[in-house]
Amino acid sequence: MVFAHDTEVALIAAAALVNTVGRGGEQLPDVAALDAFLRAYDWTGRREGSRAELRDVQRLRPRLRRLWEAGEVEVVGIVNALLRESHALPQLVRHGDWPYHLHATPQDAPLATRMAVEAAMAFVDVVRDRQLDRLRLCDAADCDGVVVDLTRNRSKRFCDTGCGNRAAVSAYRARKAAAARERRTSIA
Repeated sequence: MVFAHDTEVALIAAAALVNTVGRGGEQLPDVAALDAFLRAYDWTGRREGSRAELRDVQRLRPRLRRLWEAGEVEVVGIVNALLRESHALPQLVRHGDWPYHLHATPQDAPLATRMAVEAAMAFVDVVRDRQLDRLRLCDAADCDGVVVDLTRNRSKRFCDTGCGNRAAVSAYRARKAAAARERRTSIA
């Protein structure tokens, strides 16, 4: 494990949230899609289930995306602003099957606020551990997704929206085509 479990979960959820808009279009078009996203990433706490809450979450995405694009000094500024605006107050909590971990907002804080603070707290660890190079943009030419590389050898290149599979299939087809051309050339 590169970071504490809750940091890794928060980074993965933040990347997934950022990646809900982009090449594939809007992945959070309505409250039902947001509900499915929250279930997939095990979000707890108060929910309004309103269009306003959905819009607040959608508006958070560009700010979080900037964390993947910025240098260390700007990342620190964004993180500090998110924490300051949310009146974050870190506390150890335990709920569900989770062991003690940090929450920095009350469970009844607005969803977008809790999401912003969870991401900011995860980035605190990333910056403190000097691991910003683990956060990058997807290598697929047609994708603008973000990547959290938690591999030991820092080899993850593609986001989790299927780009790695598409790249592997494309490379496989290119190898097969090259082998077929070579066979035709050697026969001729």
